[in-house]
Amino acid sequence: MGNSGDEDSKRGRAVAPAAAEQDLGGIGAALAPPMTGAWLSRIFNWSRRGVGPRLLAAVLLFSSVVTLVLTALQLYLDYSREVGVIETRLDEIGRSTTGSLGESLWNLDQNQLRLLLDGILRLPDIRAAEVREIADRTNPIRVAVGEPNTRSIVTRDYPLTATVQGAVRTIGALHVEATLSEVYRQLMNRALVILASQAAKTFLVSLFIIYMFHLLVTRHLVAIADFVSRYSLAQPPPPLHLERRPSSDPDELDKVIVAFNSMCANLERAYGELREANANLERDLKIRRSAEEDARASEQRFRDYAETASDWFWETGPDHRFTYISERAGAFGMDQKALIGKRRTDAAFDHDAEPEKWRVHVATLDRHEPFRKFEYRGRDANGRMHHFSVNGQPVFASDGRFMGYRGSATDLTEQHETEERLRQSHKMDAIGQLTGGVAHDFNNVLTVITGTIEIIQEGVADKPQLAAIAQLIDDAAARGAEITSQLLTFARRQPMEPREIDVNALVLETAKLLKPILGEHVEIVTRLADDAWSAMADPSQLSSAIVNLAVNARDAMPGGGRLTLETANRELDGTEGAGEGEPMRGAFVMVAVSDTGHGIPADIRERVFEPFFTTKGVGRGTGLGLSMVYGFARQTGGTVAIESEEGHGTVMRLFLPRSKGEAPARTAPVQAPATARGRETILVVEDDPLVQGYVIAQLGSLGYRTLAAGDGASALALVDQGAKFDLLFTDIIMPGGMNGRELADAVRARRPGAKVLYTSGYTDDTIVHEGHLDPGVALLQKPYRKSELSQKIREVLAGEPPA
Repeated sequence: MGNSGDEDSKRGRAVAPAAAEQDLGGIGAALAPPMTGAWLSRIFNWSRRGVGPRLLAAVLLFSSVVTLVLTALQLYLDYSREVGVIETRLDEIGRSTTGSLGESLWNLDQNQLRLLLDGILRLPDIRAAEVREIADRTNPIRVAVGEPNTRSIVTRDYPLTATVQGAVRTIGALHVEATLSEVYRQLMNRALVILASQAAKTFLVSLFIIYMFHLLVTRHLVAIADFVSRYSLAQPPPPLHLERRPSSDPDELDKVIVAFNSMCANLERAYGELREANANLERDLKIRRSAEEDARASEQRFRDYAETASDWFWETGPDHRFTYISERAGAFGMDQKALIGKRRTDAAFDHDAEPEKWRVHVATLDRHEPFRKFEYRGRDANGRMHHFSVNGQPVFASDGRFMGYRGSATDLTEQHETEERLRQSHKMDAIGQLTGGVAHDFNNVLTVITGTIEIIQEGVADKPQLAAIAQLIDDAAARGAEITSQLLTFARRQPMEPREIDVNALVLETAKLLKPILGEHVEIVTRLADDAWSAMADPSQLSSAIVNLAVNARDAMPGGGRLTLETANRELDGTEGAGEGEPMRGAFVMVAVSDTGHGIPADIRERVFEPFFTTKGVGRGTGLGLSMVYGFARQTGGTVAIESEEGHGTVMRLFLPRSKGEAPARTAPVQAPATARGRETILVVEDDPLVQGYVIAQLGSLGYRTLAAGDGASALALVDQGAKFDLLFTDIIMPGGMNGRELADAVRARRPGAKVLYTSGYTDDTIVHEGHLDPGVALLQKPYRKSELSQKIREVLAGEPPA
């Protein structure tokens, strides 16, 4: 029976919490209207007046919430305790009375049953009790006491058993009801007491807090606000002070006042500076507007650069085929639609040429790793070769699946072309240094040959056969001198005498010379600009350059054709030039020589300016004509450009810097110099023994006395020993660590006013800068003849300006 009672007690206990929650909800519903209605409305309306009322409302609201939560918790704990007492009492009834009730029911003693039930009813909080017989007969026994109820109750059912012939049989049931009404009433009274006491305490504490807040803070905030509202920079009031007892240590309000007074002082000082700045603003307004216009132009320039940047974007799928290419690719000639569905290897031109590079790249893609600056070559929609640099980042789904790559591509074609032009420029400079060195040594040899053959010619003048041989040697030496001159022109080591020239007039004069050179089968046409600018160039060198271009054009038209000479004014923006690393910009006069010949093949177009490079076959050309034109153009400060297509002729354009003057100078015809003699003493400084011997012999034949030295140190030793001489005749390039210019400076430091004549077969930057001789410098270029030597010496000794 005890076990059965325990099971039924668990069943009955499940009813109690639902009832308890119902009644507690009723308590909350009864308290909610007055608290959330008019009371909260008044608090929120009052809280709009200032910081203090809002603080009070916040304290009251928070305290009320805390009080309600704590009260509800206390009531719940009390309710649980009271319900536990009732359940314990019901368990005791089940343990103590079911045996007696079972025995009385088995004996059918209703009076005894009623007495036992009355005893149960007299227990606290028990509302009703009932015994029902379980029997298969008419009118089973049912005894009930108390007043059953359907609300706020806890019920229990206990089985009643009897032992019949050693077996336990269930003969009835005990039903007991306990009321919770008294529990609820006590909880209600307790809640009212707690809420009333807490409300009074909260209200008093809140009033105290609001009073102290007003006393310590809000009244001072009102004073600060009043001061700020009446503050004027035009008539600043005295510093702000609060009416309060000074504290031992500055508090927050003291710090606010100090900071505020400091701010007011700063404002007054800034106001004075502002008035001064306003006075200067009108004066600077024009500059500001100009700066704004420059800023807008700079911003627009940046936008233009951004819109024309050599970048576009792409995406590939898991199979590395393109799924997206941005429209920007079309600006570089790429057909984005044709690339969709292809792999990068399908569009690459160098896939087969560089297999190892592509193997590494494909392995990177298969490992799903990012890559940067992978460069390869490909062709655009028109078949033009491009250099690309691509960056890529793998893309993965949220579940880790590889989705493909996203990245950007940059067109490096222009950069590669620029680097190629720079390499070509370095190559040409290296060749120029080599050819200049060769010309220097060759000119020393030619100087001796040229001077010696003149002596031989004088000695065999009465012997025709020997005179003819001497003339052949003289012509060969002159041809060698011409070749070295062309080499020096290419190497930009040929001293020039640039002056303002009328380009149209020089082209017309040169055209007259071309007719017998080109022959009758070449038609010469001139197209000269009427407003052609004057150019700054050496006229003889320019004429030679035009002749060289014309001869090359004639050779490109073996069956005849048309040669066109053209002039025009051009403003270069850096896009013209023949492979030089530094672009040309500025005002130039263009001289173009075009032909209708077979053109220049693309594979050799970049080599045509190299010295000794020729396609004419053995014995048909030196390969120095175009190299001389190239060196002349660059040394003049201009450039040369080629435009050629096989089967459609060639156009060679010379760009010469525009002269800053107005009227071009015209040169008088040069007369052949006559041999001049003298009796002065000349100090000859020459490191080449052959040249030194030749010079001493020639000077001796002209009547001069000579002193000789093989280097600068030996020459200075003679000067320091007191040697007398009227002219220093020195080579420029010499061994021993001292060149001719340094020697001349050292001699003039010892003997001010000493006269100097330089000679050289190769001029470096010692006396020549930017292709021009330094002012006041006299130079005799190797190889030279006896008449030129005598004429130059007389000019320097006579003090005439160098020609």
